[in-house]
Amino acid sequence: MRARAPASSANLGPGFDTLAVALDRYVSVEVEPAPSLRVRSEGEGSGLFDDATHLAARVVTEILGHDRVAISVRSQIPVARGLGSSAALAAAAAAAAGADDPFAVAAAYDGHPENAAASVFGGLVAATTVEGACVQARLPLSDDLAFVAIVPDRNLATPEARGVLPETLTLADAVFNLGRMGLLLAGLADPSALRAEATDDRIHQPARTALFPEAPGLLRGLVDAGALAACWSGGGPTLVAMVRAGTADVVRAGAEAALAASGIPGGVLVLRPDRRGLVYGDEAEVTL
Repeated sequence: MRARAPASSANLGPGFDTLAVALDRYVSVEVEPAPSLRVRSEGEGSGLFDDATHLAARVVTEILGHDRVAISVRSQIPVARGLGSSAALAAAAAAAAGADDPFAVAAAYDGHPENAAASVFGGLVAATTVEGACVQARLPLSDDLAFVAIVPDRNLATPEARGVLPETLTLADAVFNLGRMGLLLAGLADPSALRAEATDDRIHQPARTALFPEAPGLLRGLVDAGALAACWSGGGPTLVAMVRAGTADVVRAGAEAALAASGIPGGVLVLRPDRRGLVYGDEAEVTL
């Protein structure tokens, strides 16, 4: 069986570990019977772990209870860049192996549910854990929105990005984030209500700036180029801007100029929301 899952951008500023949006970069996993385990990967992350340690192999063999399979992975999603590559891969692998609940499997491997929810269900989602079970809800997302992502050519592993976070928050900071999250959700549903301050945050972005000191300047560059708002994507280093679809090319050009001025190697992507999430069979083909 073959399954495909989209990339995702989590947190979106104030929605730390709760919000994510699915984006139109994809990973597919195909699982077939074989005499012994074979893993083949193409595209982003190819050849790094083509053995039993590959995340897809770990997910598939756990679900099936044996390793007599050939696993093929094709990915368009940059690895260790904050675009949900691990959650998408775990979701696609779980689905290709026939898991009853790919969302629960992917969330367990990823450690928190928001990226997994976006990859499985598509669109804009809120996700959390209730009495030990992962739950999610789709949220309104305007058809007029696109996303421009600055993807630096550097890794920022999730454990490192989480290691700099504060252990406690003040009441004022918690209220600040709740207020900004309300503004953000309103703006994602209706771009005319989206303002740059909606992606402000006091939980993770300021702390993570120590790992990527150029980030604030690049975020300002995105807004100066015409983005409605901009923020870190997940734990970074990718930075993502929310733009009206008709202005995406203009914002991309401004982002490319800001990235070049920073001296940081990398690229800029224009992405659209994926609203389908997991797909199976012939529809799950990924072009590299």
